[in-house]
Amino acid sequence: MRVGEALAWARAALAASSETPYLDAQTLLAEISGRRRAWLLAHPEAALLASEADRFRRAVRRCAQGEALPYVLGWWFFYGRRFRVGPEVLIPRPETELLVEQALSFLRSHPERRRALDVGTGSGCIAISLALEVPYLRLMASDLSAAALRMARRNALDHGVQGQVQLVQADLLRPLTGGCDLLCANLPYVPRGDLAALEVARREPKLALDGGRAGMEVILELLSGLERVLAPGGLALLEIGEGQADAAQEAARGALPGAQIEVRIDLAGRPRLLRIQREVS
Repeated sequence: MRVGEALAWARAALAASSETPYLDAQTLLAEISGRRRAWLLAHPEAALLASEADRFRRAVRRCAQGEALPYVLGWWFFYGRRFRVGPEVLIPRPETELLVEQALSFLRSHPERRRALDVGTGSGCIAISLALEVPYLRLMASDLSAAALRMARRNALDHGVQGQVQLVQADLLRPLTGGCDLLCANLPYVPRGDLAALEVARREPKLALDGGRAGMEVILELLSGLERVLAPGGLALLEIGEGQADAAQEAARGALPGAQIEVRIDLAGRPRLLRIQREVS
């Protein structure tokens, strides 16, 4: 099989299951062949090894049958870096990079604040990205899922921050104690009744998606314990779903009276990030 033939076959095979079948085909073949996408496009006549062609066919069929491309690849990009992913963790989304950008802005303008907590860490992409950008940051990353923590540990090792990121199995803020300057959380926020109609819920772990009846149960529970954990002057950043901005801000005001509370908009123009900065007592 030649490169051009392989890409054409994969494009047709993925047309019914992907909005970007040709790009997906290139990404898979680049991973399997060890070549860059640009090289593949420039050398359609190049012959694949028999082992490469077999692996490529199997990978394409997995995608065509509904498996998410990042799970087939075994990795995905977040904040300019590759992170291992698998069915036990949520696939990192570009909109979550807004949370990282806001966290970095706070840390860089407050060099004395170097204690951070990432709740529901999943693959660890948020905590690890922060550790790589702020070398003296001390991070605790928690998750309820032991399988997710194993994946986060592998990512921390890959990026050389295993000594900087402490991984803890915990249910939200229990049994964590106070004193963090920065709290980050990308928690489940999809209403339970909506899950059945969402393709993402058929591919990715429901534990990372199911936000309860109205989609806010997990977020509200975290907010109820925020006063105990967030230091005076500290910042909490929580990703929220569409239509949840008003309820999230109201709950935050109840949890931390006097805090500076606002919602930041993502690049698509959607309310995406709840920002809570506790007043300095």
